[in-house]
Amino acid sequence: MLAALTGLGLSTAAGLNAYIPLLVVGVLANLTDAVRLPDGYSWLSNWGVLAVLAVLLAAEVVLDKVPAVDTVNDVIQTVVRPASGGVVFSATSAAAEFESSAWMAEHPWAGWLLGIVVALAVHALKAAARPVINAGTAGVGAPVVSTAEDAGSLGMSLVAVFLPVLVIVVLPLLAVVAWWLIRRVRRFRARRRAGNHPPG
Repeated sequence: MLAALTGLGLSTAAGLNAYIPLLVVGVLANLTDAVRLPDGYSWLSNWGVLAVLAVLLAAEVVLDKVPAVDTVNDVIQTVVRPASGGVVFSATSAAAEFESSAWMAEHPWAGWLLGIVVALAVHALKAAARPVINAGTAGVGAPVVSTAEDAGSLGMSLVAVFLPVLVIVVLPLLAVVAWWLIRRVRRFRARRRAGNHPPG
């Protein structure tokens, strides 16, 4: 069960930033015994791959903090973040160990699918909320929120690996934040529609 929580936590982190959980898993697999990569995932601990991921992370960190550019980046990341979620879920053996399920072990695609769905859901919320935040703060909020998302991705990645039981606490908190953001987005859009169509 802990392996499943690790996979879910890392997939959630990937929805915020595709490269941070990949780097965390790869570096920890090289330097510690906290992560043991299953067969077929040794490439993730290759220092050359990690260097490329670090460069991509640097570009993401910059682009995601520029208003308007962050929206374009989110469109591109619609493919990247869910793919990353699938990789990190499977790379931590979460799929094979999900409640000691032999079925999951024999069907590794299920782990990929679960990781993709979780990361895509988090990404969709992030992508929907960011334009509203930019509009409501005249772009000033973009770097602040982006930094918080990066910190959240790193924090969730480390929690998922070292204290996976806390994922049970963090995920409901994120769900509450998501519900609150969705309400704010809907209210903002309703106000904009009302402002664009004044009574005649």
